[in-house]
Amino acid sequence: DRCLITPEQYHEKYQQSINSPDIFWGEQGHILDWIKPYQKVKNTSFAPGNVSIKWYEDGTLNLAANCLDRHLAERGNETAIIWEGDDASQSKHITYKELHRDVCRFANVLLEKGIKKGDVVAIYMPMVPEAAVAMLACARIGAIHSVVFGGFASGSLATRIDDAMPKLIVSSDAGMRGGKAVPYKHLLDDAIDLATHQPNHVLMIDRGLDKAFNKVAGRDVDYASLRERFLDADVPVTWLESSEPSYILYTSGTTGKPKGVQRDTGGYAVALAASMQYIYCGGEGETMFSTSDIGWVVGHSYIVYGPLIAGMCTIMYEGTPLRPDPGIWWQIVEKYKVNVMFSAPTAARVLKKHDPAYMHKYDLSSLKHVFLAGEPLDQPTHEWFMRELGKPVIDNYWQTETGWPILAAMPGIEKTEIRYGTPSFPVYGYNLKVFREDGTVCDPDEKGIVGIVPPLPPGCLSTVWGNDERFVSTYFSLFRDPQVYSSFDWGIQDKDGYHYILGRTDDVINVAGHRLGTREIEEAIQGHPGIAEVAVVGVADPLKGQIPMAFAVVKDAGSISSPEKRIELEKAVFKQVDDSLGAIARPSRVHFLTILPKTRSGKLLRRSIQALAEGRDPGDLTTIEDPAALEQLQLALSSKAA
Repeated sequence: DRCLITPEQYHEKYQQSINSPDIFWGEQGHILDWIKPYQKVKNTSFAPGNVSIKWYEDGTLNLAANCLDRHLAERGNETAIIWEGDDASQSKHITYKELHRDVCRFANVLLEKGIKKGDVVAIYMPMVPEAAVAMLACARIGAIHSVVFGGFASGSLATRIDDAMPKLIVSSDAGMRGGKAVPYKHLLDDAIDLATHQPNHVLMIDRGLDKAFNKVAGRDVDYASLRERFLDADVPVTWLESSEPSYILYTSGTTGKPKGVQRDTGGYAVALAASMQYIYCGGEGETMFSTSDIGWVVGHSYIVYGPLIAGMCTIMYEGTPLRPDPGIWWQIVEKYKVNVMFSAPTAARVLKKHDPAYMHKYDLSSLKHVFLAGEPLDQPTHEWFMRELGKPVIDNYWQTETGWPILAAMPGIEKTEIRYGTPSFPVYGYNLKVFREDGTVCDPDEKGIVGIVPPLPPGCLSTVWGNDERFVSTYFSLFRDPQVYSSFDWGIQDKDGYHYILGRTDDVINVAGHRLGTREIEEAIQGHPGIAEVAVVGVADPLKGQIPMAFAVVKDAGSISSPEKRIELEKAVFKQVDDSLGAIARPSRVHFLTILPKTRSGKLLRRSIQALAEGRDPGDLTTIEDPAALEQLQLALSSKAA
């Protein structure tokens, strides 16, 4: 309810953020505490062969200090983190003073194990306070954290270990999900066995959930034992130049090798601080509940760093939205008087399947807004959610790469009409346009590729970890004139300036807000000895947004000679994917064929396969090598036994 400026004033400010970014972002930078104030705001280059992004580069600050130290005098005894366990009877409240103390203890343990500024620390943890503490401890001493989602299996974790090359890995014996312990340690051990790079130490948070977890002598260290040595020891803040990296977060790529998004320190902190005011309307002493996981970008930006920079209380929830019943989230909102909530369209679609009475039975009067992001929000779900909640439900669109919203309504600045199924308007700092494939700008209501004309604003990725060339070739090679950051999403801008996101243009699919590379899934499936070739496409799904579907060519036709054998092989392929990437990457179906549809030049007709899987017209097929391949695919899709 705090409108800061009029719509006319905002339009003027938005234009300033595009045309005079030094002035606009120079003002925003004052939200933070700097040990050495910046003099230079923007130093960016987007010339061919020389892409460089630096914000506030002569200023020095610390991300953890801006989350904790600067709040201690005024709100040290206020709650910083509330942890709600998978079991609703388990919870923990941590004040800013206690969190500062815990972060110093953890930082001391890291220092004791030889971690210093610039070293990489991998974090493979469930949703527990120690995960946030580990992140903040890394930030305090200038180490670079790389959090890997706990749902990833050993193969995925191993590729990230080899790319980031962490000196130390923080993990736990197990998480809790749906009332059951989910062991982590054996997955980590397997990943380290698979990886070429070997960490010096594994720092274990033992929750007592997996009594028999393996302890590797000389490598594994018990955190609780080491922590006892540093109960009252402070750790001086390590001040970082603004453009030095704060973390690496991996996102799926089309090559099969995940991309390590490298985030700076100062620009990211400024972007988050501004977004907490202007987009999320989160104020000091208020409470924010983001239902994501720290393994994803929302967890980094709006469970840990954003709310704490803003002096808020943030809720970490280890459970699911349906246990003990579909009212659990709203029970949390009532219990802790949540002011700002952040979730995903998939979660809204899950809740839509249940009686809305679960929402209505709780007092939600404290809740100002609910924000959704992660995949396109369909109009019926948006309308249902807003009607049943009786609260503004604001769609916003962004990516792991950007770290904060690209498109959003901004209720902290101006009140705009909420239209169902649209994330509204470009956020300040983003010169967003919808482009035709020839690089010209689309007319209103014309489908095109969503792109951002440089410079990217503060908070966005500064490069791909260890691979500047991949950064440029991936994100800035779609158009040369003009040079544009490609989102790889199709979109439309209507005549009123509202934007609609239509889905991916590349081979990355979005499953319930989790981005998965089709190449990664294909490689996992091809690891099965009975599979010769495979194509994986993303297929529209009313619940998850997209689901992967696989079409596999078998080496031995006898292996699929009966319905029973097909089912047996499909289950084996599912297990292959589960073991390699985790259940989140498991295809909805595996259809077995003897040939895949390809052009005469050997290019796989992915868009045609996807269209057929979604029941759409496959388009121009004049270049297909063997029409029989298409007929076989259509038959497989229409057959329950396929």
